[in-house]
Amino acid sequence: MSLSRRTARRSVRALGVAAASAALAFGTAGSAFACTIGDFSATAACDGDKGVITVTDKDPSGVPAEVTVFLENNNADVRQVGIGQTVKGTAKGATISFAEDWEPNAVYRVHIEAGTKSKKLVSADIDPFLKTPAKACKADDSTTPSSTPSGTPTATPSASPSGSADTESPAPSEPSAGGGGTPAPAGNDVQPAAQQSNLAETGASSNTGLIVGLAALLVVLGGGAVFFGLRRRGSGDR
Repeated sequence: MSLSRRTARRSVRALGVAAASAALAFGTAGSAFACTIGDFSATAACDGDKGVITVTDKDPSGVPAEVTVFLENNNADVRQVGIGQTVKGTAKGATISFAEDWEPNAVYRVHIEAGTKSKKLVSADIDPFLKTPAKACKADDSTTPSSTPSGTPTATPSASPSGSADTESPAPSEPSAGGGGTPAPAGNDVQPAAQQSNLAETGASSNTGLIVGLAALLVVLGGGAVFFGLRRRGSGDR
């Protein structure tokens, strides 16, 4: 075998090895950049007092993917959240959001469809299913209101406020006909008159001397009558 043939064969072998290596490298690179379910993730968060579910696609190949979200209950779909959306991934991550007022500890299934009908790259759910936080985005408004609403005064105003200028003073009592126009004393002034009346009834008034004199005169007259009666009786016995 000539030297030229050997050299040619060696060159062909080298080219074959290089081509195979290149094909293997391109195949590995292609599989590395292919869209997979591992490129997708989902989170539940709050936008103000509203809930939102966000799906992130980190597929560097940029294959369009259809994303649908379902509310789950006992591993069964209850309803679909909104409508499906399409995301085209990037190495840094592309996101899409679904408005959803989720309940605490709720479970959602996020389904991904990527590729064409002839070549389906992804047709699977994000595993594990999405579970929302234990605290809702807005506070519960079902608390029982207080019995007395705010702004309502609790104290009841009195019917007749003290010190009012419209309060009428009691009418003065009219003097009696025999009182000579002098009003009857009020309050403690009645007590001295009552005491004087009581003293008159018991004989302690200014007429006490006259009464005592009359009583003494009656006693003398009575004694004289008894004396004369005894004398007349004595003369009759003789």
